[in-house]
Formats: sequence, structure tokens, C-alpha cells
Amino acid sequence: MIKIYRKTAAIKAEKFDPENGVIPDGVFDKEFEYTTSDMLLQMMKSAETGVPIHNWYIKTLKGDLKVNPGDWIATGVNGEHWAIADEVFKKTYAELPVIPENVAYIIKQAKKGDYKLGWVFNATYLGLWRVSVGNWIRTHADTVARAWLDGYVVEEEK
Repeated sequence: MIKIYRKTAAIKAEKFDPENGVIPDGVFDKEFEYTTSDMLLQMMKSAETGVPIHNWYIKTLKGDLKVNPGDWIATGVNGEHWAIADEVFKKTYAELPVIPENVAYIIKQAKKGDYKLGWVFNATYLGLWRVSVGNWIRTHADTVARAWLDGYVVEEEK
């Protein structure tokens, strides 16, 4: 019987965009090992336009892997890299929600005290926190729930 699974780990990823100078850690320009007719055409075009050609790769646990502009380069907890095609990345991953520091503190303390998410929402109505914090939690309930379940990024000070 087939079961449906969801990914539970957050990853760090950066979109590979060499035209705009975004070359994530681990990506390198590898020398061509052999010449093909397509390679010769690219070299001639490069000579005419002055635009260099690249042969982008990343080192993975299974060896060097070719990457293309637009791919996402993910980095695992042990520093390992892998490439994810843009269309797959967009279907599979979403950015973690951004929440204020005081809301992050509430989530952290509630989890540390083994409270449930429902308690956090209920506490906003009981007035356990400053009005501004309670109002933020109530008006961003979906974001708070996502942050509770998936993790979050603390909002930078303005």
C-alpha cells in the first residue's frame, strides 16, 4: 500500500544565478574533459561575443554533478550539497515564515514548557501577553501555526 509522506526538515538553499553574480558555495567551473561539436559551437560563439562559456558543477556525496543557471543549490546539515531544478524546488519547498522576535520567544517558551499550540492562541484571548503581541498572533494565526510546525525566521529589526 502506498503511503503519502511529507518532508519535515528545513534546508538552506540558494538559487544559482551566475549572470547576477550569485554563485552559491560549492559551485565551481570545471574544465571540459572532452570536446563535442556542441562544445565547439559554444567556443566559437564565445570567441565572437567575448562572453565566456562555463561548465558549472558542484561536489556531491556521489561525485561531481553538473548544475545549470536557475538550479537551487541546497546545503545539508553536514555541509553536503545537492542541486534541485527550479520547477521541482518551487513545488517542493516554501520559505519559512518570518515572525517578530517576541512571538518567536513565546513559541520557544511554550514548546519548552510542553504547551500545545491551542494554548498559545487561547492565551492571546486571556491577555497573558502585551496587547500588541496578542493582536499579532490573532491576526497572523496561519503564520504562527506554520512557524510552530515547520520552524521560522526571526524578523530583522527595522
